[in-house]
Amino acid sequence: MVGLTLGVMVLIIVLSVMNGFDREMRTRILGMVPHATISLPGEFKNSETIRQIALQHPMVLGASGYIESQGMVIANDRTRGALLSGVEPSTVGTVSILPDHMIAGSIAALDDQSFGVIIGASLARVLGVSLGDKLTLIVPEMSVTIASIQPRFKRFTLVGIFKVGAELDSSLVITHIDDLAKLMLYGDAIDGLQLRTTDLFQARQIAFDIGRELPDVYFVSDWTRTQGNLFQAIQLEKRLVGLLLFMIVAVAVFNIVSSLVMLVTDKQGEIAVLRTLGATSRQILGVFMVQGTAIGLIGIAMGVLLGVIGALTIADIIAWVETAFDMQFLNSDVYFINYIPSELDWHDVLIISSATFIISVLSTIYPAWKASKISPAEVLRYES
Repeated sequence: MVGLTLGVMVLIIVLSVMNGFDREMRTRILGMVPHATISLPGEFKNSETIRQIALQHPMVLGASGYIESQGMVIANDRTRGALLSGVEPSTVGTVSILPDHMIAGSIAALDDQSFGVIIGASLARVLGVSLGDKLTLIVPEMSVTIASIQPRFKRFTLVGIFKVGAELDSSLVITHIDDLAKLMLYGDAIDGLQLRTTDLFQARQIAFDIGRELPDVYFVSDWTRTQGNLFQAIQLEKRLVGLLLFMIVAVAVFNIVSSLVMLVTDKQGEIAVLRTLGATSRQILGVFMVQGTAIGLIGIAMGVLLGVIGALTIADIIAWVETAFDMQFLNSDVYFINYIPSELDWHDVLIISSATFIISVLSTIYPAWKASKISPAEVLRYES
């Protein structure tokens, strides 16, 4: 019973932690990444028309124009590669969690005339810059002059710093879409529109549905093209961890079988007496089935209770341990979160408890069958 309780408890807690990591990845990384995009790099000019068509879809929450490019950012004689992103400050909040994760400055500080820029906290620390400092952005485009051919660059002012706790903190540079368009010599064109949908996992179908409504040919994509492998890996890891931990339950069930077999061997005399008093094989079978099932039910109930309590309090327990022993399990400089997330999924609890109960019931069949086949005459002859 103790083994069954521990197995169920550990399964619930570990799967809840895996669900928590999945939630954090979904909200933080995909909060910054558009669910879907409609693009035609450098030639996307009728953005308002396309925006209205996209917003007519009932599952589209927001649409915002964007320009993306790779480049380098230079400050204090330090150079870093970066992903340059031009956004519309007025609409970026409808497709991204960026406005909610500003730790200095604001999105509103981006102005199409001031050449302002927003960078991640990790990148700001590496470059040694703070609000009001100057940075130089270099894009992989050439400016041809009479004297030479030079890469295109522009001085920007740091007007904001964000922190989402992911790799984007050290690689993403955000500026006004018009400023980046000037630097890229796009004129009045942009790269495309970013979309946010009501259902993350239907983004591909939603994007294709919108694509069929567009008047011209555009590139339609969704988040699975860039982040899909990451989330598939998380789901695969969750299944494998669950399967491995289920071995604990299997060992506990084997202990139930062993205990019942030993009980049958020890109680052979009592079983023989019951048979001589008129008990049928079915009644003997039922006695041991009930006993094995009761052990399984009590173990599962205690495991579910402790597992649910553990899943709901694991973050607080780990935080207390870190404070009490002056240690840190997850360093925020290494990992994208510095705490143990947990999200209890009652569907997982139902699957774990149901599967464990079925296996525990099946495990009692052999000992109960063995007890029902005991011959009273043979047992009593040996005992006499």
